[in-house]
Amino acid sequence: MGKKSGAAAVNGFLWEGDIVHLVFQQEAAEALEKSFELDDCAKGNVIVLKEDYSVGNIADIFEAEGWQKRRNFWKNIDEAIPVTEEENDAMTEDKLSIHNLLKDMQQKPDLHLWIWMGQNEQDVCGYYWLISQLAALYGRVHVLYLNNLPFINEKGGIFYPARLAEILPREFVKARKLTREVSVAEFELDTEEWKKLCVEDAFVRTLEGGKKIVSQPGNYYDQQILKVLGKESCRLPRLLANVSSKLKIQKPAAFWMWRIKHLLMNDTLLMSGDWQKQKDIVLKINSGELFGIVEEEQQNKDQ
Repeated sequence: MGKKSGAAAVNGFLWEGDIVHLVFQQEAAEALEKSFELDDCAKGNVIVLKEDYSVGNIADIFEAEGWQKRRNFWKNIDEAIPVTEEENDAMTEDKLSIHNLLKDMQQKPDLHLWIWMGQNEQDVCGYYWLISQLAALYGRVHVLYLNNLPFINEKGGIFYPARLAEILPREFVKARKLTREVSVAEFELDTEEWKKLCVEDAFVRTLEGGKKIVSQPGNYYDQQILKVLGKESCRLPRLLANVSSKLKIQKPAAFWMWRIKHLLMNDTLLMSGDWQKQKDIVLKINSGELFGIVEEEQQNKDQ
């Protein structure tokens, strides 16, 4: 791990020791690293956990059988859309990242971990997965949870970010004052919460406020997808873009494709086009009418 270039002022005290930061999205890592250019006294290596633990099987995930079950979940999604090599290997990369982190912290007693969390289910589920593996590091694990906290945007207005990447670099410098040590009680309670989620083993997990994660069925977002689609036909790429922007729910594209394929399989949606040429696919809600050929005017509207 890299040596930080000084001591950081945190909660009125001078922070001594090396710091390694951990976030749950690549965009968050990029924003955090930009903040080091403004003030490097809390500078340190940044680890990114790439897997989204808010979706998919998690029962016995630290055992071979549970690991394979989650792999199979992604393989089922892979049937809906080819998953990139990077996405497909996120499980392995996360496992290796934590292995190396634990090794470094065992070898370097002055190394402390700062976990950055935005108010969204991916970050919070990732935190639960992570914290259940860090009990041996009590006293050296710290968390910054930006839960219902106001920040200043580029226009000088106040907003409440759901994701770390939404925060300006200068606001990260201010946010680090919120750093606090994870208590013994939190280690115990949050590990138990992760175990409960693993027993429930739902396909989808949502954030209901604070750190409360609720298990949901796999079709939880289906009605929202249909609402975004509306009554008109729409090209698949446009629908995916609209789902991401209007729902403001960040999930891998493969997840949305998996749900769309299920909606096609149960005849909720109709499709025109070749599944192998997905940019040309046109979708429409099944209202009992023949799909027909999409008019040129509608095609131009969807482009």
